[in-house]
Amino acid sequence: MHLCGLGIIFRTRHVNCPLCNHDSNVLFEKDGYPIRECVHCHHQYAELDLTPTHPTQIYDDSYFFDGGDGYPNYLREAELLIEHGRRYAKLLRHYTDVGTVFDVGSAAGFILKGFAEAGWQAYGIEPNDSMAAYAREVLHLDVTTGALEEFEMPHQFDLVTMIQVIAHFYDVRQAFDVVSRGLRSGGLLLIETWDRDSFPARMLGANWHEYSPPSVVHWFSLDGLNWFLESYGFEAIAHGRPSKWLKGVHAKSLVRYKLDDIAGGKHLTHLMRAIPDNIKIPYPFFDLFWGLYKRL
Repeated sequence: MHLCGLGIIFRTRHVNCPLCNHDSNVLFEKDGYPIRECVHCHHQYAELDLTPTHPTQIYDDSYFFDGGDGYPNYLREAELLIEHGRRYAKLLRHYTDVGTVFDVGSAAGFILKGFAEAGWQAYGIEPNDSMAAYAREVLHLDVTTGALEEFEMPHQFDLVTMIQVIAHFYDVRQAFDVVSRGLRSGGLLLIETWDRDSFPARMLGANWHEYSPPSVVHWFSLDGLNWFLESYGFEAIAHGRPSKWLKGVHAKSLVRYKLDDIAGGKHLTHLMRAIPDNIKIPYPFFDLFWGLYKRL
C-alpha cells in the first residue's frame, strides 16, 4: 500500500487488464505504483485496488482548490473551460444536430455550460459534491452528484461527452455499459484524453508528466481506444488534437508540482514566477487527442 500526496492510503493489487481481462507485464514503477501493459491489447494501467470510493478520495475539494496535481482555484478557470465547451459544440455541428448532451465528470459545469450556450439541453454527473452543487446552484445546470459507474441515465441522450475523464474511471467496462444503455442508436460519444503514443510520451517514457497515479490510472492510445469501443458497438468517425488553454496560475502550480524534485526543476519554477496569474497559456496539444464515435 502507498500513502499518496493527498494523505490517503491506496493499495496496489495485481489485476488483469481492465479492458480485455488478459494478463499484463510491469513496464516501470511511478511514485511507488507499478504501471502495467496488457499482453493482448497493450492498454496501460496502474496496479491499484480501485474501488467505488476512489473518485471521491482523489477529487475532493483539495484537488480543486489546493494546487499540486490539481488546481489552485478551479473556479478561476471558468472562462477558458466554457470556451473549451463552445469549441467542441462548434465542432459537432459538422456531425450532428443540437440535442441532448450528458457530460461525464462535469466538475463545476463550465464545459457543459459551453454546450448549453450553443443550444444543447445539458445534463451531467460529477463525483465531487461541491463542484456539482456549483453547477446546479450557480450555473443552473442539471448535474447529479455521483460516479458514472454507479449511475443509470434517466433517458437516452443524443451525445455523451467525456473531457479528460476516461483516464480516471475505477471500472472502465462498467462505465461504458452505462453509456451504451444511455446513448441512443446513432448518438455520438466525444472523448478527450491524454495520448500515451504522443511524441513526448514516447520520448520521456516513465518521466512523461501524465504518468501520475493514483490520480490518473489509465493511459490510452487512439488505436487502443478505437479497438475497445468497437466491442461496445461504437464506430470511430473523427479524431484530432484539441486546442486547450490554462491560466498562468494553474500552469505554474502544475510545473511546481511536477518538477520541483528533479534536477533543474526549481530553477524553472523560479523563472515561471514572472508569468502573470491571469495570462492564457496554451497546453501542449500534441499530448492530447479527441475521438468522436457513433453508437451503431
